[in-house]
Amino acid sequence: MASAANRPSLMPLDEALARLLAHAEPTVGTEQVSTFEADGRVLAQDVVSALTVPPRDNSAMDGYAVRSADCAAPGAVLRVAQRIPAGSVGTALDAGTAARIFTGAQIPEGADAVVMQEDTTALPEEGRLGNVRLAIAPAPGQWIRQAGEDVAAGDVVLARGERLTPASLGLAASVGLDRLWVSKRPRVALLSTGDELVMPGEVAPDAMQPGSIYNSNRFFMRALLERLGCEVADLGLVPDRRDATIEALRAAALGNDLIITTGGVSVGEEDHIKAAVQHLGQIDLWSLSMKPGKPFAYGRIGDAHVAGLPGNPVSSFMTFLLLVRPFLLRLQGVSRVAPEPVAMRVDSDWPRADRRREFLRARRNAAGGLDVFGNQSSGVLTSMVWGDGVIDTPAGQPFKAGDTVQFIPFASLLA
Repeated sequence: MASAANRPSLMPLDEALARLLAHAEPTVGTEQVSTFEADGRVLAQDVVSALTVPPRDNSAMDGYAVRSADCAAPGAVLRVAQRIPAGSVGTALDAGTAARIFTGAQIPEGADAVVMQEDTTALPEEGRLGNVRLAIAPAPGQWIRQAGEDVAAGDVVLARGERLTPASLGLAASVGLDRLWVSKRPRVALLSTGDELVMPGEVAPDAMQPGSIYNSNRFFMRALLERLGCEVADLGLVPDRRDATIEALRAAALGNDLIITTGGVSVGEEDHIKAAVQHLGQIDLWSLSMKPGKPFAYGRIGDAHVAGLPGNPVSSFMTFLLLVRPFLLRLQGVSRVAPEPVAMRVDSDWPRADRRREFLRARRNAAGGLDVFGNQSSGVLTSMVWGDGVIDTPAGQPFKAGDTVQFIPFASLLA
């Protein structure tokens, strides 16, 4: 058994991420897609507005456009001289008159305020628009959307490298774009190693052989990749043999940007990923100073990157979120790829500080603090379902209830 002095040094997670991102030159290419189909895609060029939004001052409310000087005190009565629905343009507003106006309609020349209809009383007259009594004295600019308050012509409204959201698509449409240039979807080959793995549906639970387990990694890994917009080639299970691993990796390297493997990246006799990648290309095996997740491999086979993740499900899940996800985003041209933690109060004690940086599964409670899951084993996948994030805990640093910790919500990592 190796002594502590002979253990390999552990690489800090931040250093591992920096090394990984240094290899992530955006290489996936670009394509133009319908704005309707661009949600979640990464913008490949700036979106510059060719127009001002809104192009003219317009009403923020249904009501009456007025000259504020004509109604300096509550109770003023004005003649309604015109009616301006959205999409129509009225005439200049004469002194002592009001214009019935609707949300989004252009403010007529001469008007400088809108009184919403809830603050008015209509005084109809047969055959005419009648008069209106104003219950308030409006201030200049009231309920008017100013021209250009959203977008000015020439503004960069969406920057290259942004991941598009539903709001982004609406903004692009508001400046007239029905198509957008985006990065192509990364092509990712996914394969699992381990003779102990069995696919759900192939063997009933009561027929499982001793030592066999269901392959959970394949399911969540594929879902994670698809959430990132990747085109996934699921190559299934690879037997724990060097020749089979080499052939699977050789096939995976053809036409894919990244190969992800789960399991087989440690140093055991049945761990063949390192040797197989070295046979076909090059690989670097890192022992990471993070828990869960210690063994991690990065390499290249031809033009394809290779990321070897540990086999334990929580370790595999967390190394994907903290290393592979940023790598895939950078391949698509995203600049900000690291998660942004939130300072929160923790309501649990954690006296068992580890020598590695720990990511403890936790969830928000009704009191506004965080509860820590009791069993932080790397094989306890229930902790990932129970929790809604992880506490980023520095190496050797315990905490007690009431302390402030750094919390990374899963929502920010799974978007």
